[in-house]
Amino acid sequence: MKAVQVPTAHELQIIEQERPTIQKNDEVLVKIKRVGICGSDMHIYHGTNPLATYPRIVGHEVAGEVVEVGSSVEGLKVGDHVVVEPINYCGECYACRKGRPNVCEKLSVFGVHEDGGMREYAVLPEKQLHAVNKELSWDEIVLAEPYTIGAQAVWRGNVEAGDTVLIQGCGPIGICILKLAKIAGATVYMTDLSEERMAFAKESGADVVINAGNESVKERILELTNGEGPNVVIDAVCLPATVELSIDLVSPAGYVVVLGFDERPSAIPQLPITKKEVTVVGSRLQTNQFGKVVELLNSGKLKSDGLTTHKFALADVQEAFSFVEKNPDKVRKALVVFE
Repeated sequence: MKAVQVPTAHELQIIEQERPTIQKNDEVLVKIKRVGICGSDMHIYHGTNPLATYPRIVGHEVAGEVVEVGSSVEGLKVGDHVVVEPINYCGECYACRKGRPNVCEKLSVFGVHEDGGMREYAVLPEKQLHAVNKELSWDEIVLAEPYTIGAQAVWRGNVEAGDTVLIQGCGPIGICILKLAKIAGATVYMTDLSEERMAFAKESGADVVINAGNESVKERILELTNGEGPNVVIDAVCLPATVELSIDLVSPAGYVVVLGFDERPSAIPQLPITKKEVTVVGSRLQTNQFGKVVELLNSGKLKSDGLTTHKFALADVQEAFSFVEKNPDKVRKALVVFE
């Protein structure tokens, strides 16, 4: 079978591998149908993902069809359409015991720490696969994983109906957060520097979009919230300055949700955190969000509505990565098609 491997930074190749076989009773053989190209895949390709090891088959936004099941598999059957939950965890460490396997001390992420889904077939434990309505298109269900990132950020921010939410960044993850925040019943404001991205955010349900390059985000947000500030600020830009702005703007008793991996420090005074009793949380991957997202997909409440902008055949994967690299403002989500 064919697989897409990053042997080392700045290199990409299609390799031939033996088709994997089921080795354990709880395993499932999946024929891959679609794989999304994520920012973390690009970071692995660029050599800027500090968590990845090489060589690596990338891809963790994955949808496929079940072609074989192990003897103890009960929840899936041949022919099911599934999406991949890309985390493997120990179940015993403190984080796992607290119900937070997404930050397990032995966490292994499909496509980062272990070979991922950008290949024609993959074998995975049943617990990492979720069946989705067969009537939904592959292009639609492959977005389940990025939607779970949005669902996690909304959960970590304790977003509830009636809340005001500021999302910094109108990129693909920002849009996923937007969709889940609107489903939760929040009023959502978003910022960006790209007029095209802001226009799509508006189309996707953002109540107000703000060009951070043309006007003061602080002044506009305080105007929109009658001086209170947003109840939840979710930083999907992930720069030191946006973290600082988040804490400055958030309302008393509010939440700041940080998604970034930037190792540069932010200059954050203690006073606003203490005075407003702000809750500052990180958000990584997802915790038990796949069930919710699959239900929303199946019910039709969660739709891509233009989030996917480009599709590439497996044979053109180098062109795909190069295009995403060179055209960040044109690409919302690009998919690799396996047929």
